[in-house]
Amino acid sequence: MIAWLWFRPPAEVSDENRAVPPWQVTLTDGRTLGGDTLKGKVVLVNFWATWCPYCRKEKPVIDAFWHDYRDKGVEVVSISVDDPPDKIAAWMKDKGYALPAAPTNASVAAAFGSVTRVPTSFILDADGHIRHKIAGQVYYGRLEKLVTPLLKAPAP
Repeated sequence: MIAWLWFRPPAEVSDENRAVPPWQVTLTDGRTLGGDTLKGKVVLVNFWATWCPYCRKEKPVIDAFWHDYRDKGVEVVSISVDDPPDKIAAWMKDKGYALPAAPTNASVAAAFGSVTRVPTSFILDADGHIRHKIAGQVYYGRLEKLVTPLLKAPAP
């Protein structure tokens, strides 16, 4: 049981359907991404921290999922809750991740609320509505289960 919890701790998944106010981040490479630029894609917005052990365990899963699904209309935005852009970029490069990553900011907090627990992820449909919130570590199968139907169906 302890080993199972270490590798796949419980995560609370809530089904939602709410609009997101405008938000935008500046990625570590200087590009900007946000709700308006990502319309038409299913988006995983993942809040994390470099010091978080569960974040470290889920990051390769999210990276693999992104590589497998980005050509199918999925985007990932990896938002650090406490590190500056240079530290985020160095950490991502050191680990070999190419995911779009950025520090949090006021527009993100206004759109998604104050994220106090990491990892926390939100899945947005192609219309930019939050459809799921995952409080805890994600794994590949759960991402497939939550994201795949959004690639095929319009928002309710």
